[in-house]
Amino acid sequence: MVSRLRPSGAWRGWGAVARILLGCTFQWAFLDKTFGPGYTTKSAAAWVFGTGDGSPTYGFLKFGTNPQGPFASTFNGMADKSPTAFWNWLFMFALVGVGVAFILGIFMRLAAVGGSLLLFLMYLAEAPWAKYTDASGATVAGANPIIDDHIIYSVVMITLMLLMAGRTWGLGRWWESLSFVKRLPWLA
Repeated sequence: MVSRLRPSGAWRGWGAVARILLGCTFQWAFLDKTFGPGYTTKSAAAWVFGTGDGSPTYGFLKFGTNPQGPFASTFNGMADKSPTAFWNWLFMFALVGVGVAFILGIFMRLAAVGGSLLLFLMYLAEAPWAKYTDASGATVAGANPIIDDHIIYSVVMITLMLLMAGRTWGLGRWWESLSFVKRLPWLA
C-alpha cells in the first residue's frame, strides 16, 4: 500500500508545476511524432494516427539502440517501418496517456508506473553503460554510465505519484472521490 505523504505549502505548488511540465513533455512527444511540425519530426515522417508515412518507433528501435547493449537485437527486431505496427500504437498510446494523466492530475498511479516502465525500456535500449565505436571510429558512451534522463524522469514521476501531486492544480482530488476509483484505488 502506498503511504500518503502530506506535503504542504510551496511543496504542493512545485509538485503541481513539475507534474504539469512532465505531462507537457510527454504530450509534446506525442504531438511531434503524430503531426510532424518540423522540430524533431518532419511533416513527411508524421504518424497521423497510423495513416501517415512515418513510424514513430522505427528510428529509435533501429538506430537509437546501443549496438553493444545486451538487448540490442531484441529492440532492433521490434523495428517496423509500417505506421500501423503494434509497437507504434502502444508507444503513442503511452505518450498521450501519460501526458494527459499528468497534465490533468488523474490516473497518476497508472501513468507514473506505466511511464516509468516505458522510460526504463528506453534506458535499456540506449544502454548508456555499454561503450561502442561508431562508423567514424569515435567512441560513443553515455555521459553517465548509470543514471540518465530516463531514470531521473522515472524517479520524478514516482515521487509525484507518492506526493499525490494531481490534487494540486489538477483534477486528482475529484478523480479520487469517484466511487469506481475508490473501489479500484490503482486507478487513482
